[in-house]
Amino acid sequence: MLEMMLRTHGYRVFAVADGPQALAVLQQESIDLALIDVVMPGQTGFDVCRAAKELPATRLTPIVLITGLGRVEDRVQGIEAGADDFLNKPVRKEELLARVKSLVRIKRFTDELESAETVVFTLAASIEAKDPYTEGHCDRLSRYSVALGERLGLSQEDLVSLRRGGVVHDIGKVAVPECVLLKPGPLDAHEREQMEAHTVIGARICAPLKSFREVLPIIRWHHERQDGTGYPDHLRSDQIPLTARVLQTVDIYDALTTDRPYRKALSSERAFAILHDEVRRGWWDGTLVNEFEKLRNELPGGWTEQTAVPVLGFPYGSAPGKRDRLTDENELSTGSLRSLL
Repeated sequence: MLEMMLRTHGYRVFAVADGPQALAVLQQESIDLALIDVVMPGQTGFDVCRAAKELPATRLTPIVLITGLGRVEDRVQGIEAGADDFLNKPVRKEELLARVKSLVRIKRFTDELESAETVVFTLAASIEAKDPYTEGHCDRLSRYSVALGERLGLSQEDLVSLRRGGVVHDIGKVAVPECVLLKPGPLDAHEREQMEAHTVIGARICAPLKSFREVLPIIRWHHERQDGTGYPDHLRSDQIPLTARVLQTVDIYDALTTDRPYRKALSSERAFAILHDEVRRGWWDGTLVNEFEKLRNELPGGWTEQTAVPVLGFPYGSAPGKRDRLTDENELSTGSLRSLL
């Protein structure tokens, strides 16, 4: 009956007999909306809904549970399983079509948002291809920033921002000329201005996406310094958002401990010695450097590119690292006056 109602109004319908078939179709086809009976063979509608919401490919697909059960407890169970809406039996045609139209429209808006996010992440990943020396940088930055954020007790929202920030923090470099981005030697004043603009440009690129709103402070301010000598806004101390300071700490460490065209990777001990020295100069947050050093030392087998660190989601490619020809080991930090962040 429901199938006929929907087909006569131009919807493409996949009708299945049980829960396992429903999950299979959800994963194999491009489904805009699932109408699932609570009572069916194999699995209950609650089970199917819960399973679908746990799968990356189907977690955003709207699910309407159709039920003849009128108890509040059943509604609560459906909500806990992830249901987006309910229809009571017997289903009225007008109500069915109104719910379907509304939820399909929401799904299409969600798909458009996901497409926009994909473009942003693809742009960020494209920067990596220009510089083989920083392969895996953004993946490590996402993982280690989230690990440090968890250690500090940051909220789930902040952890998601750190994960995303690790990927897109340097996305503004897409607007930096390649001759500047990949220059092996020191930049002149104009080139430095172009490079430093990547923070503002990156924030501008991501600003239209509401889902990136909490990531914007990371993108814009991950090159600020505690003493106000950073860029672009010369923020000081706690004016710099905590998430930006967390990612900044990890970013500097990763740059120091990976190979660059002008030097080999430094040992972890040497990298932290440089970081602590720059904390004393007033550049970085000493508490975060200390906590990150403890975290690194607590990981069994040490800290490597392959270290398994809990992270919320996808690994993406890296963005270009900091390029400059440094001759004095004391200037090797990406925070040094002649470094490029």
